[in-house]
Amino acid sequence: MMMNQFIEFATAHWEMVAVFLAILVTLVFSETKSGPKGLSPSAATNLMNTEEAVILDIRPEKEFKTGHITGAINIPAAKIKDSLAKLEKHKDAPIIVVCKSGVHSGASSKELKKAGFSKIYKLQGGISEWQTSNLPLVKK
Repeated sequence: MMMNQFIEFATAHWEMVAVFLAILVTLVFSETKSGPKGLSPSAATNLMNTEEAVILDIRPEKEFKTGHITGAINIPAAKIKDSLAKLEKHKDAPIIVVCKSGVHSGASSKELKKAGFSKIYKLQGGISEWQTSNLPLVKK
């Protein structure tokens, strides 16, 4: 019964179904193409402890000063291209890119990949998710 209704809907509204499928394919493609791997806060902590991962916080300096992950390097997203020299000594280390909510870290991660950094990750949910997980922030 349900399948018959779906087929009836799909044939009557084929344009909407086609648009939905196109959006779905685009979304799946954009999420799976060779972007940086997302890490949960616990996976990021594990990588920091086992492989001495570097935390790159790309939030503006003012936000960074309100609280950041211990040992994080602050380079605002707009200055990534101009500040690659600061990260050069960490080229072979895993780098975890952190932003406020996990939305902007992808673009900065791609810039780092283009510059030859190979082990790039992004923190899923950003600092917001880190705080939700009750993980500490420092204000120094």
